[in-house]
Amino acid sequence: MNVLFYPFHLCHERTLQQLLADFEQVHFRDYMALQLSPMMGTVAYPDRMGDDYPDLLNTGRIVQGHSVSGTMSADVVTAVNQDLGDQRWRSSFHEALLHNLQFQRGLVTFAQDSQRRSTKPVDSIGLLKLQQPEWEFTPFQVEMIKALSGKRLSGEEHDRYEYGFALIKTAASLSYTIHLCQDMNLDSATDSASHHDLLMKTCERNHVTLINHLIQREGY
Repeated sequence: MNVLFYPFHLCHERTLQQLLADFEQVHFRDYMALQLSPMMGTVAYPDRMGDDYPDLLNTGRIVQGHSVSGTMSADVVTAVNQDLGDQRWRSSFHEALLHNLQFQRGLVTFAQDSQRRSTKPVDSIGLLKLQQPEWEFTPFQVEMIKALSGKRLSGEEHDRYEYGFALIKTAASLSYTIHLCQDMNLDSATDSASHHDLLMKTCERNHVTLINHLIQREGY
């Protein structure tokens, strides 16, 4: 069997070892740099898993280079809006944002200690603002965040944009996972329990058949 790792473009070495023990090939996407408007989006990182494991890349055990950057297609926008309008999905997202360090790490920059372990958010005040309870039930749609991205923001409007963009990045990463797996006949796999739960909710709601593996992280 072959598998696509999600939602990130890199994974921990011990996660990779578990994936290689279970699957013949492990696919990785490139960094997801979403472009909401001509002036607003995220910047792609050029690093890839094969940079650190050239032998695995050369033998085909690692497959990389699947692009998920740029402007979202109409299909992806529709899929993202479905997640954002699903209160069950939204509640799981907010719960993960409150309590799951690994999930927070995917949305907020963390500091590292001498052992290169992510320890605390650099922008702890920004994270605290995203964790406020009212956001769990605030309506969001892609079009709303696109409109905000073209404005000079401050105060609550800025916080609304940051929470909405965090929702969009998460939902878009899951939509791309489903599309890539369907196009290439791949299973999906992650070591993030929260992302695994969110993807399962999306697939169940939309009646999508996808074999979705959760790699258990123990001690790292």
